[in-house]
Amino acid sequence: MVDSVYRTRSLGVAAEGLPDQYADGQAARVWQLYIGDTRSRTAEYRSWLLALLRQHRCRSVLDVACGTGVDSIMLLEEGFQVTSVDASDKMLKYALKERWERRKEEPFDRWVIEEANWLTLEKDLEKPGDGFDAVICLGNSFAHLPDFKGDQSDHKLALRNIASMVRPGGVLVIDHRNYDHILATGCAPPGKNIYYKSDLTKDITTSVLLVNNKAHMVTLDYTVQVPPTEVGASPELSKFRLSYYPHRLEAFTALLKGAFQGKCQHSVLGDFQPYTPGQAHVPCYFIHVAKKTA
Repeated sequence: MVDSVYRTRSLGVAAEGLPDQYADGQAARVWQLYIGDTRSRTAEYRSWLLALLRQHRCRSVLDVACGTGVDSIMLLEEGFQVTSVDASDKMLKYALKERWERRKEEPFDRWVIEEANWLTLEKDLEKPGDGFDAVICLGNSFAHLPDFKGDQSDHKLALRNIASMVRPGGVLVIDHRNYDHILATGCAPPGKNIYYKSDLTKDITTSVLLVNNKAHMVTLDYTVQVPPTEVGASPELSKFRLSYYPHRLEAFTALLKGAFQGKCQHSVLGDFQPYTPGQAHVPCYFIHVAKKTA
């Protein structure tokens, strides 16, 4: 039988408020496998991010989409004061477990982990003084937020709330997939994925949902081979679905500048390398850096 309902997320996932697409627990567990070796992942951008933060003399960092804690852990190990938030308690449990297991290390003992919603961030999280030295939102995380009303008002609100957490002179680092390429070709750009290192992925199917002839949602169906948990057992194939809003580069840049009310210095990188529009190499991700100027 053909399923007549277009499901935007895996079965069993809550659909109220800010959707937690990892709420059934399965996607959160398999996502860790999909990421693969976390140190191999962060090696792609570790030096760049650390240099940026040190250039701006950042000490306090808010990881506003920490997930299982991959980037937060990297920064803690480098001596930064880290506050980590996420809307998914199923993802946060992995970060909480890491904090507990490494609680005898001072940075991890001081690691603040909270459940928070971007749409109510100012209520969910207490801002220290004028704000954090830096706020990061990596791994295509912001694209998880749907356009509930069809006018991107929720995107604007979320970005305003995130920008409000940055102190004057501080920086926001936020990224998204190259949806311009995905929408033009129907597939992701060729080349390696800077964030996901697993060799367990068997298939990823891309679907684009149009509303009034405008791209409204990109849905990815993942098939991942899960290693057996018992000796002698066979590997299992796990399938889950995640949906993203397809932010185009120019449009997202305008949203971001609007969140800072134009009071920011903005630059864009492609896969953490200098980016020039029209260049030969097509990046998989665009990384935006916005420094608050007032």
